Amino acid sequence: MRYKITFSYDGTLFHGYQKQDGYRSVEECFEKALYDINNHTETKIYSSGRTDKGVHAKGQVAHFDLDIDITLYKLKCALNSLLPDDIHVIDTEVVDDSFHSRFMVKNKKYVYYMNIGEYDPLNRNYIYQYNHDIDVDKMKEGIKYYIGKHNFKNFVSDDCIKEDYEREIYDAYIERDKDIIKFVFIGNGFMKYQVRNMVGTLIKVGKNKIDSSDIEKILNDESYKKLVMTAKSEGLYLEEVNY
Repeated sequence: MRYKITFSYDGTLFHGYQKQDGYRSVEECFEKALYDINNHTETKIYSSGRTDKGVHAKGQVAHFDLDIDITLYKLKCALNSLLPDDIHVIDTEVVDDSFHSRFMVKNKKYVYYMNIGEYDPLNRNYIYQYNHDIDVDKMKEGIKYYIGKHNFKNFVSDDCIKEDYEREIYDAYIERDKDIIKFVFIGNGFMKYQVRNMVGTLIKVGKNKIDSSDIEKILNDESYKKLVMTAKSEGLYLEEVNY
């Protein structure tokens, strides 16, 4: 039977979502737990996508198949009892065997938090501590250039090799609550470092290092890729995945 789960995790102590030899990962923790639950059978988990080292998730989604008969409540309890404290399963449900957590995604929502006020040591792993004044209005102008269907190759990691770099951003905006700046991106998919590079480049706009219109140039001309800056990982959250 196929199960879909929604879960959150604190990415601080993980070397990213994907399983990697010698490093602690979210995927490895889940597969160890599922091995115990599924009568000591190797069980693969498929997520909606990967997150980088230090990136958090509030609403990550994954699916897996189990050979045993177990209620949704017991499955949730079993997973949460076997998983470490920095991962928590929020919801479990039975889905059709045709469901795929990655290939059936309609949109994802990523949120990035930045503190432009006094340094906050309690949130240093959860909100990027920029701790300087910045031109928020210029960043609000710049973020609009991301909306729409674009080739985002210049905003992804150099080691992210894809046949197609075109993605669509349905909405992108910035909100301010006192000293906390919130960057929001909703799109049909995001590639490695894409959100962090989009945010980092907006920070350069806010610092008056580049113009907001330079974002359009970066999208359309590879020679402008040198203007891209990568924001730190700790402020980024996978907020929501919709099907």
